[in-house]
Amino acid sequence: MSTVDKMLIKGIRSFDPDNKHVITFFKPLTLIVGHNGAGKTTIIECLKLSCTGEMPPNARSGHSFIHDPKVGGETETKGQIKLRFKTAAGKDVVCIRSFQLTQKVSKMEFKAIESVLQTINPHTGEKVCLSYRCADMDKEIPALMGVSKAILENVIFVHQDEANWPLQDPSTLKKKFDDIFSATRYTKALEVIKKLHKDQAQEIKTYKLKLENLQTLKDAAYKLRESIAKDEERTELVKRQMQELEGSIHDLDAKILNASETLKHLQNLNDQLSTKKAVRSTRRDEKRRQKADLPEKNIDTDEELKEWKTKFDDRIRDLGTQIFKLEREQDDTKTKSNFLGQTIKDSIWDVSKLQNEANAYSDLKKQRDSTIQNLFARHNLGSLPDPPFNNEVARNLTDRIKSRLRDLEKDLQDKKKLNEAEVKKAWDRYMESNDRWKLKEAQHQAKTEIKNDLLKRIEKKKNERDSFESSVSNCDLFRIDEKEKNMRIEVERKTNQLAVRDFDSVIRQKQSEVFRIDQDITAVTREKNVLDGDRDDRVLLSHKKTDLEIHKRKHRKIIDDYKDRIRGVLKGRLPPDKDLRREITQALRVVTMEFDDLSTKSREVEKEVTMFQMKIQEVNNNLSKRRYIETRLQALDQQSFTVDSYTKVLDSAKEKRDVHKSKYNFADGMRQMFDPFERVARAHHICPCCERPFSPDEEDEFVKKQKVKAATSSEQIKALLVESSSADSFFQQVDKLRMFYEEYLKIGKEAIPNAEKELSELTEEMEQKSQALDDVLAVSAQVKSDKDLIEALVQPIETADRLLQEIQIRQKEVDDLEYKLDIQGPGAKSLEDIQLELTNLQSKKDNLHVELEKLREEQRYMEGDLSSIQMRWHSVREEKMRAENMFHDYERTEEELERLADEKSQIELDEKLFAEALGPLSREKDKLLNDYNEIKAELGRQCEEQAEQSRNYKQEVDELLKTNSKIKEYNDLKKGERLQELQEKLRLSESQLQSCDTRLQEISAELGRSNKLMESQEELRRNIDANLNYRKTKAEVRLLTQEVESLEAEILKFGEISKFEAELLKLSQERERLLSELNKFQGTISVYQSNISNHKVDLKQAQYKDIDKRYFDQLIQLKTSEMANKDLDRYYNALDKALMRFHSMKMEEINKIIRELWQQTYRGQDIDYICIHSDSESAGTRSYSYKVLMQTGDTELEMRGRCSAGQKVLASLIIRLALAETFCLNCGILALDEPTTNLDGPNAESLAAALVRIMEDRKGQENFQLIVITHDERFAQLIGQRQHAEKYYRVTKDDHQHSIIEAQEIFD
Repeated sequence: MSTVDKMLIKGIRSFDPDNKHVITFFKPLTLIVGHNGAGKTTIIECLKLSCTGEMPPNARSGHSFIHDPKVGGETETKGQIKLRFKTAAGKDVVCIRSFQLTQKVSKMEFKAIESVLQTINPHTGEKVCLSYRCADMDKEIPALMGVSKAILENVIFVHQDEANWPLQDPSTLKKKFDDIFSATRYTKALEVIKKLHKDQAQEIKTYKLKLENLQTLKDAAYKLRESIAKDEERTELVKRQMQELEGSIHDLDAKILNASETLKHLQNLNDQLSTKKAVRSTRRDEKRRQKADLPEKNIDTDEELKEWKTKFDDRIRDLGTQIFKLEREQDDTKTKSNFLGQTIKDSIWDVSKLQNEANAYSDLKKQRDSTIQNLFARHNLGSLPDPPFNNEVARNLTDRIKSRLRDLEKDLQDKKKLNEAEVKKAWDRYMESNDRWKLKEAQHQAKTEIKNDLLKRIEKKKNERDSFESSVSNCDLFRIDEKEKNMRIEVERKTNQLAVRDFDSVIRQKQSEVFRIDQDITAVTREKNVLDGDRDDRVLLSHKKTDLEIHKRKHRKIIDDYKDRIRGVLKGRLPPDKDLRREITQALRVVTMEFDDLSTKSREVEKEVTMFQMKIQEVNNNLSKRRYIETRLQALDQQSFTVDSYTKVLDSAKEKRDVHKSKYNFADGMRQMFDPFERVARAHHICPCCERPFSPDEEDEFVKKQKVKAATSSEQIKALLVESSSADSFFQQVDKLRMFYEEYLKIGKEAIPNAEKELSELTEEMEQKSQALDDVLAVSAQVKSDKDLIEALVQPIETADRLLQEIQIRQKEVDDLEYKLDIQGPGAKSLEDIQLELTNLQSKKDNLHVELEKLREEQRYMEGDLSSIQMRWHSVREEKMRAENMFHDYERTEEELERLADEKSQIELDEKLFAEALGPLSREKDKLLNDYNEIKAELGRQCEEQAEQSRNYKQEVDELLKTNSKIKEYNDLKKGERLQELQEKLRLSESQLQSCDTRLQEISAELGRSNKLMESQEELRRNIDANLNYRKTKAEVRLLTQEVESLEAEILKFGEISKFEAELLKLSQERERLLSELNKFQGTISVYQSNISNHKVDLKQAQYKDIDKRYFDQLIQLKTSEMANKDLDRYYNALDKALMRFHSMKMEEINKIIRELWQQTYRGQDIDYICIHSDSESAGTRSYSYKVLMQTGDTELEMRGRCSAGQKVLASLIIRLALAETFCLNCGILALDEPTTNLDGPNAESLAAALVRIMEDRKGQENFQLIVITHDERFAQLIGQRQHAEKYYRVTKDDHQHSIIEAQEIFD
């Protein structure tokens, strides 16, 4: 049980920050008395702050709670509160809270600097300190004390300004009571549980949908895996057949490659032959053209012409080289001439520029000499040599001028330093005098302030002395002492009478009986609640049975609807419900396997039928080749040909083609010959054949004949070209049939008779296979029908199986509830018996309460009589103590006045001495300040004049130095020497330009002669080149003729191209047939592999990934969520009922205590009693609104706004007392701050009597502590009895207005 032991206050409000003030809290009463403003309420504020961390009202965030640093003349004040208390577990704990208030430039800064809890280690006996953040500390201490923070704030430690909170506005009242009942926390818990239950129910629906979806996906995944396995088996079978076909195709590829290479070689030879013939024809034409274009036919050999051409080239090359050299020399001379001209222009510009600079240089030297003479003359720098000065002399004179400038600057700096030192000495003398004057002035001011303060204190003490003197004169100490003795005797007599009756032991006995009956009522109520809980279980059992019957009906309906189909599928059997799904699944698996086998067999038979059809087609193709050749031959010439006459037709077509082609080539050759004849005759006037010279008439006749022949041959060539193309086209068409004819000859003797025989056999076998295929397809259709029937049963059977599982789960829940309800046994009490027993116990408890009320009323009457006598006795004792204190205060005031008068005389003497000393010091200070200002002004003027002289001299020196630098720059760059060099260079360039012009004229004349010689040699060279080119072309034509003859011989060696083309076509057809079969197999495999890959891709989709694990996890999640949701429902109902019972029970208990205390305390007749009324704010919620009602006769009225200030204070105190009685089981502390505010005398006395009775009732309770703070001395006498406390505390203020706490004996 928690209690407070001691508290230390330092630096809080008006308590001194340098001294510690400790208060010890007694049991059962701690009484604190003091006048208004002494600092009593600060004690309650410190208790509340230590326990809850909450600042008092209007504390301005702590700024006004800590002792103001400005009062003590400090910039920083530290405050501390130490509270030692016992926890609910009985351990001693010390709470330390430290604060700091700092005065900044423009504001105050508050800071909580430390929060510490100290405990004693029970094993070692050492102190253990734990440092906390403020927020953690505020939570830790209420937990240690065993009450909530709301109880500490609103019931135990209530500030005077907030004492009337029960009669504040409804929203504030609701918040306070919700915090006290912790209703907000539990209401939020109910809302959270309800929201969780709703969200969980929604999630369960979602989980069920997900589970159904996962079940569908799981079945689909199983089917996909089975399809993959079957397709992989079929793929392996087709791959073995494909390997055999690939071996055959590989052999054919080798044969085709050999035939293709031979055919390709022949085609290359033909292409080369055609190319060579075309090139030879072209070169022949070129030879004839070159012969016609020869200007002169040379009879020299080729070697002689080449040798002559080589030497000719050398002569031409030498002549060209000479011309090139002359041209290059001409260009170089022109370039040099241009360069020299530009150089002369640039030299003229540079010479003129340097000449101007030389003139400026002469002017600068004159200016320098003039400046030096002026400086030496004005500043008396010594004698000068005669001008003009050379550079060395000018440099020495300039150095002398610069030295003079440095001397002037040094004199100026020395002058400034001396002036500063002298000014500083004057200022130091003034500051010393000023400091002496300020010191005397401060001492004089301090003495004046002290004297004024003493005068105020003397005046105050005189007023106190007069007051004490008046009070002492009106006081009769002997009469008061006699009255106090008589009152003490009367109190002892009344006390003995109360002790004889021994009310406490009788009341405790009755209370123990009430406590025992309360325990019996609690046990019976608990038994009743158990039966009430069973009622909920029975309702739940009814719902469960109804749900179970619904599921059974659904399950039976599905079985009845599908049992005929099930018997049909299972051959007349109807297995038990639990095995039904397994049997249907097994039957579906068997039928599926049978259907897949039949599908495989049907595909194999279909493949064999396809093979027979292909073989029959091949035989028909062989038999149709003869008809094809005959049809093509008939189509070529519109005559009736047979296969046997094919060779004759082919030879005839070939012969016809060769004849037409020969005629066309002859005519074309003649045409090509006529054109050169005409050109040769016109060019050389001779006959092209015999080279006989032509006369003009003969030449014209010859040319005319050639033109007529050329025109005739052109028309003839066109006709021959058409006939030749037609014959060649017919031959090509017939030649294309050669491969078919050769194949026909090859297979005609044996293959065709065998093919006709094989055709009849294949036709018979194909009919057998077709019949077998029809049989397999019929059986497969029947099996597929059975399979579809079973698949239609899978979904309803799975639904029935799921319903069966749910029926088993619900049956188990029903059995558990029935077992739970039957476990009470036949001997348990009924609800009516328990209610009758509960009524009897409540009646006994009410009778005992009536007896207790009578005993307490009698006890209250006797205690009230005793209390009245004691209060009068205490009043007389207090009057006696006040009289004695007055005598002591009067004497102490007289002594203080004498001491203050002596102190005043001494201070007035000191003040006079300081005033006399201030005059001379002030005059000395003013004189020194004037001296300082005059010295500073005079020295500043002198220094400025000297600085101005130095600046002027420096400006002239700078001008001289600039002139010298320009002269030095001209000399350093050697511009005079450069001017002479440029003038010499200009004369040399002009002479070279004249010689270049002369050479250019000579080169032009020589170049003209060489060009004329070059033109005469070129004509001879063209004649030699023409003869050499003609002889070269003639040799190339002869070489091409030899190569054509060689290629024709090689082609004849290999044979005809058509033979190789026919063989290649046959091999290609066979390969195409095998490839067709291979492609068919590949297509089959690709279909299977596509199915496999598609199924695998489907299985890799996110929806099938880990489908079995996801289904199992989802099932577990659904079941656990359903169980958790049921638990949430039970938790919600249990907590809801508990909150309702707790609230109604507590409100009933609180109102009962309030009624008793009001009737015992209130002395008016207008209000019978008061109570707290609580209403639920809305249906279905556990939120209450509160108001304080007063009962006046038969009428209930709201007390807020209708009661007086005194009634408001009394009602608030009684409500707090009732709340403390109800909620403070682990903490028996109650602090009352100024409880008699606005109360009249009778009500204050009755309140004191009620508090005394409470202390009497609780004196056996170890942790009960009542802390009363009041300024009402009468009220303090009524409750401050020695049996409750040996001492009380008086709070006063000392001379520095700091609060002090003094412990005093009660009525000592």
